[in-house]
Amino acid sequence: MAHEKNHDYHILQPSLWPFLGAVGAFTMLFGAVLFMHGHGPWMFLIGLVIVGYVMFGWWSDTIAENQVGDHTPVVLIGLRYGFILFIMSEVMFFAAWFWNFFKHALYPGGPEIPAEFSTWPPQGIETFDPWHLPLINTLILLCSGAAATWAHHALVHEENREDMKWGLALAILLGMLFTAFQALEYSHAAFGFSGNIYGASFFMATGFHGAHVIIGTIFLFVCLMRVLRGHFTPESHVGFEAAAWYWHFVDVVWLFLFAAVYIWGS
Repeated sequence: MAHEKNHDYHILQPSLWPFLGAVGAFTMLFGAVLFMHGHGPWMFLIGLVIVGYVMFGWWSDTIAENQVGDHTPVVLIGLRYGFILFIMSEVMFFAAWFWNFFKHALYPGGPEIPAEFSTWPPQGIETFDPWHLPLINTLILLCSGAAATWAHHALVHEENREDMKWGLALAILLGMLFTAFQALEYSHAAFGFSGNIYGASFFMATGFHGAHVIIGTIFLFVCLMRVLRGHFTPESHVGFEAAAWYWHFVDVVWLFLFAAVYIWGS
């Protein structure tokens, strides 16, 4: 009786996941630096595999905790606050790329800048027409966000798991379609990543967003697999809730990218 739990907090067991995640992140960062200096991508890929393994194992443990009832209302509040802080960090991450883009767009010239780069976009750069494929991708991503909202509404307000499955499946398919169209757009780019600040800014901002779309699509796919296994209830679905928040964040960032980079920036 002395060791009986009499509180709503979940006391975690000792775990190697934080240490292994730090090792993987450092290996990935160090490997990326080596890769940029022409030493091959292998160390970066090893770090990426370690990080991926940690994410799979750690989140699998979190799901198992939820299934045995360790996610009490107090714990769920902490999980939600943690994910909100994560989204805030992502906002600042993309703010840096927008700052970079606007800085070079508004002040492209200077005594140390060659004349051909003193205008924005730089001379010789043929930008994308925002009203063709970028507009289509915008509509695709917005429809995917609407499908994720449909899935959330079906679970929380209607307890309709069948509609939730279809909403998630549609959101995933549209996310994959967005990624395919983004790759198609990149293949037709009239400028490269190196050699001009416009190309570097464009591919860093839109490329990181594309990576977030892929991660968010995987996030939603995991939620779909959990739904098929009978997980999530209207009262306890913080994993799906986090996936929906992340997906809507990706939507909003793309709207700003479409307006700033594709329309205003061209």
